[in-house]
Amino acid sequence: MEVRAKKSLGQHFLTDANIARKIAFSLSGGTPSHPDAVLEVGCGTGMLTQFLLGRDDIVTYGAEIDRESIGYLNEHYPEFASQRLWNADFLTMDMAQCFPQGVKVIGNFPYNISSQIFFKIIENRDLVPECVGMIQREVAVRIAEKEGSRDYGILSVLLQAWYDIEYLFTVGEKVFNPPPKVKSAVIRLRRNGVQRLDCDERLFVKVVKAAFGQRRKMIKNPLRGVFGDFGGEEHPFFTKRAEQLSVNDFVELTRWVGERIG
Repeated sequence: MEVRAKKSLGQHFLTDANIARKIAFSLSGGTPSHPDAVLEVGCGTGMLTQFLLGRDDIVTYGAEIDRESIGYLNEHYPEFASQRLWNADFLTMDMAQCFPQGVKVIGNFPYNISSQIFFKIIENRDLVPECVGMIQREVAVRIAEKEGSRDYGILSVLLQAWYDIEYLFTVGEKVFNPPPKVKSAVIRLRRNGVQRLDCDERLFVKVVKAAFGQRRKMIKNPLRGVFGDFGGEEHPFFTKRAEQLSVNDFVELTRWVGERIG
């Protein structure tokens, strides 16, 4: 059965088995007697799936939205497809219901929803201890960058608040069908030791998003635009741009904002 890559789903099927193997073994596992649950997002034609299924320290599940891919996986990996594959959109899955004990996430993520996938992981951070994903290289760089870089942004701060990020390796365009117009990269997220931020976590997200809303300006301008003038008070960070603040800086700033907006 042939599976056609669909532009609407952002599909670029990996064709290099060596790279697929490298990605599959970039994710940590448990032991053969106590394997870890792993969810592959977008199994496609099973290039990555085959190596995940070959590991005895994990139990692989899949989420695939494309019915052609589901048919292909049923033909080639019938036991997996019939027992542990959901014809479902990862972005709408109830992670707590599907994996109440938690699950590691892996995949060749569609470029057009990669940021949404990571926001989903942030929302389910207490269930997802680790994630390995192949994404557009510029997005991978942005996620992994630290403060002070022009590539540092909203997703960088929000992910780094909860995960340690590693940029693993770059992947060229020619190992995909169809080839994308940009390079890809593989990154790994591992849950850090932070259980709770020392601030209002919902407000933290609002402050980060507001600060990067006008990233070329000092943050006092976009923050005042969203939260008001803070009674004329100014925080020492107000003379900096958003890209200059670390996660801990944003936590401190969030506490300050929270005290003044009541």
